[in-house]
Amino acid sequence: MKKILNKIPNWELWPFNVLYAPIFPVWLWYCLKSRSLWFFTPSNPTITFGGMEGEGKKEMYDQLPHELMPLTIYISHSTEFEQVKRKVELSGLQYPFIVKPDVGMKGILFRVIETEKQLKEYHERMPVEYIAQEKVDYPIEVSVFYYRYPWRQKGRVSGFIDKELLNVVGDGKRNLKQLVEDHPRAKFRLEEMEHRHGKNYERIIPEQEKYFLSFAGNHNRGAQFTNLHNEIDKSLLSVFDEISQFNKSFFYGRYDIKTNSIEDLKKGINFSILEFNGAGAEPNHIYDCGMSLKQAYATILQHWKALYKISRYNNKNGHAYWPLKKGWQYLNEARRHFKMLEKVD
Repeated sequence: MKKILNKIPNWELWPFNVLYAPIFPVWLWYCLKSRSLWFFTPSNPTITFGGMEGEGKKEMYDQLPHELMPLTIYISHSTEFEQVKRKVELSGLQYPFIVKPDVGMKGILFRVIETEKQLKEYHERMPVEYIAQEKVDYPIEVSVFYYRYPWRQKGRVSGFIDKELLNVVGDGKRNLKQLVEDHPRAKFRLEEMEHRHGKNYERIIPEQEKYFLSFAGNHNRGAQFTNLHNEIDKSLLSVFDEISQFNKSFFYGRYDIKTNSIEDLKKGINFSILEFNGAGAEPNHIYDCGMSLKQAYATILQHWKALYKISRYNNKNGHAYWPLKKGWQYLNEARRHFKMLEKVD
């Protein structure tokens, strides 16, 4: 009960459905104006369902500049492990590396694999295709929200944030369990933390040592965001105009990136694209920046309006909205998929 009461005044901790319920009628209005429940599907015409939900990462990676992507291989869950080992060796991947489902979301089943034993355990548990990916060691992880109206050459960087992964810092006195219970974010995720780190709970974390509780840079996984809106300029926009026009059909979404520095990113050097999230991307720059709920809603609605205008234009220029039945079937299948992954996670 105490945990619930603590969440009530902090809208950033509300469940997704609760947070979005008051503005959902605006979404329905766009559906009515478009005469399609799936009005967003033409927003990124070459991504399944516009990138709202259920699209594969391979599909996204194949449409971005290869030199900006981490080394990535795709592994079928039904492959014999000896073949998996061989594939990893031939690819040149070095431990530690990242694994995650090809079709995933919210950091579900995202893991850092440090040994062959860990890879074997992960492979044996996975019920779906997954990717193994080079662990990018650039020190800074950011998100860049970008959209471009198809009738314009220049787009807009509407959001830019720095991410700090969920971690605790040792003091040489308290054990990991105590540090987790005292952490302002981790204390709301005690069941998850015990599941992932319980075997280390009695360990005393040395003074100033940083212990990562999650390697997923998602707000719902406890990552701390810092708004970098003052860093948005023509140089940054130029980089993402070029990237987003690479295949001529990425118009709306959020890039998750690791980079050596903000200055390098603006120069278009020393960075790697981890993911591109399409129509379903949340403008995550609403979090951790002192926004009121009213300001957060205004930001979300601004992005929904852009999504509608982009989708409407693309529809009028040959990209059909998904049929109602096809969309329902696809969405139901995607949600069954994610429920299955959550159970495994």
